[in-house]
Amino acid sequence: MRAWIAFGANLPSETGTPMETLQAALHALLAKGVTVTQLSQIYETPCFPAGAGPDYVNFAAEVMYDGPPEALLLVLHEIEAELGRVRKTRWAGRQIDLDLLAYADEVRPDARSVQAWIDLPLSEQTVRAPDQLILPHPRIQDRAFMLIPFADLAPDWRHPLLGQTISEMLAARPESEKTEVKPMSGVEIRVN
Repeated sequence: MRAWIAFGANLPSETGTPMETLQAALHALLAKGVTVTQLSQIYETPCFPAGAGPDYVNFAAEVMYDGPPEALLLVLHEIEAELGRVRKTRWAGRQIDLDLLAYADEVRPDARSVQAWIDLPLSEQTVRAPDQLILPHPRIQDRAFMLIPFADLAPDWRHPLLGQTISEMLAARPESEKTEVKPMSGVEIRVN
């Protein structure tokens, strides 16, 4: 099944710089049998929420995976743990952050639950985290730093609940937010 994963890091890890950690995460994903079919450009983005830490390095990958999305999420969490991520504070700086953005057009656990997470007020988003897989990722439509790399890979992917494509959701974001997501030149993530 075709899926999209967001990669991000803004703190050094035992592996090295954020860029080196992201490279290690991609290699770990391949080693666990996930097929990477495409990578977005690499972007530098302000920490979210603003002022919470150093800028992030972000990119997205399109992958093919034969198992259920819950199994892919477990693979992502295993890689995060192997690279030193400890989940202590919501929206804190991270050595590595791997988010399953979408898994084909799957909705998990159900449309009502996903919509409830989409509609969650910002004040609650900062303190509440889901205890199960939510697909599509409930914040895709709100974050240019997710939408821009996703648009590099699948601009016509349509959100199964919102009915908008990635391109349409990106066009709806404020211009000031989009210009904060800057392509990085002279750097690359290698699949091999």
